[in-house]
Amino acid sequence: MEQSNSIEQNRKIGIFGKFTQICVSLMQKYLPDAFLFAAILTFIVFIMATTLTKQSPLAMANFWGNGVWSLLAFSMQMVVVLVSGHTLATAPFFKKILNKLSDIPKNPRQSIMAVTLVSSVACILNWGFGLVIGAIYAKELAKKIKGVDYRLLIASAYSGFLLWHGGISGSIPLTLASGNLEKATAGALSSGISTSETIFSSFNLSILAILLITMPILNAAMHPKNKNDIVTVDPTLFDNEEPQQQLSRENMTPADKMENSSIINILIGILGYVYIINYFVTKGFDLNLNIVNLIFLVTAIVLHKTPKNLLNAISNATKGASGIILQFPFYAGIMGMMTGANIEGVSLAGLISEWFISMSGQLSFPALSFLSAGIVNFFVPSGGGQWAVQAPIMMPAGKELGISAARTGMAIAWGDAWTNMIQPFWALPALAIAKLGAKDVMGYGIVILLYSGIIITLSLTFL
Repeated sequence: MEQSNSIEQNRKIGIFGKFTQICVSLMQKYLPDAFLFAAILTFIVFIMATTLTKQSPLAMANFWGNGVWSLLAFSMQMVVVLVSGHTLATAPFFKKILNKLSDIPKNPRQSIMAVTLVSSVACILNWGFGLVIGAIYAKELAKKIKGVDYRLLIASAYSGFLLWHGGISGSIPLTLASGNLEKATAGALSSGISTSETIFSSFNLSILAILLITMPILNAAMHPKNKNDIVTVDPTLFDNEEPQQQLSRENMTPADKMENSSIINILIGILGYVYIINYFVTKGFDLNLNIVNLIFLVTAIVLHKTPKNLLNAISNATKGASGIILQFPFYAGIMGMMTGANIEGVSLAGLISEWFISMSGQLSFPALSFLSAGIVNFFVPSGGGQWAVQAPIMMPAGKELGISAARTGMAIAWGDAWTNMIQPFWALPALAIAKLGAKDVMGYGIVILLYSGIIITLSLTFL
């Protein structure tokens, strides 16, 4: 009887379900903690760069040390993304909105599709906004939808990040539109490229449309059919806010009255919104990480009403920022070693790009540019850093083969976003909000990586 039940369960799972289970199991068993992952990558890059670029270990140690603090500003931006977004989401007003949105899906698969769609659209608008909103929405769904796999829910929220470089906050297409590209592209470009040829081009919009429609279906299909394989979460684990002790007005000191007054929050809110409105009036819809963070922070200040409420919310939100603080310097050091060139100007990142160029033809060049960017991104998980490494190599090569600069640039951009699905670097804010480890979600990321890789490669080649 037990054997027949097992056979019936295997039939229900199917080939795709089995493949998903294998990916999840592999990551659970063999993917180390996100910090150990960064440490292992550090040693791998150290050995590879020393060997292939024929530089001394001391030189590579210097590249690492000089790079360690190169992402300090960006690290702080990411901490603020996490803290301000989490603080905003815990404000009473915003909690009501998330509660209403979480009432829309009625079963596990609908919740997976909903969080994928919301995260994807948000990341198309702005990647920082999408990272936070997706994870917070996933948590709200986990509280209400019984039987939903929490790991897949968070992985689905993170999957929307795949679309960010094809959206309006993509750093590479925005860099292409900015002009002054002659030095960055080794003379391949002398003027900027309009976003109508990159973000709003037919091939890029086609990729976005295909992934936006099919990824929610793909993610929902990964939901375990066997109840024994589903990992749920206890909703009470999210209720970690310490109860606030309320004082009566008569027992308050002057300092207590100031802490519980809404006047200060309102005044800061007025100041902040005046700047934000003027910013958009003068610069248009120019979303970047700083303005998104400011919107999050000012809105959180207003919605929490009093300084005391705000500080309590901030205190709870900062508990999840430790991973970012610890790991980002290591990735900055890895970037330093990847881009560290010898006296002949040869770097490990450059060698990877040139190896792919050597195999390219006119038809295959965009796809191979995408694949090379995906590999480089695994070690240099920064759009700006990747552009600095690959643009001087890939853009002239594309020009020589007769490939448009817009297509080459977008191939690099999509490659930069692609391998984020199995690279914990960008997942850290979402994982901190979700209280999960990288190994809990990256198994699903493998499936998303393989599927999206096929779609993007075919689109760059034939569309």
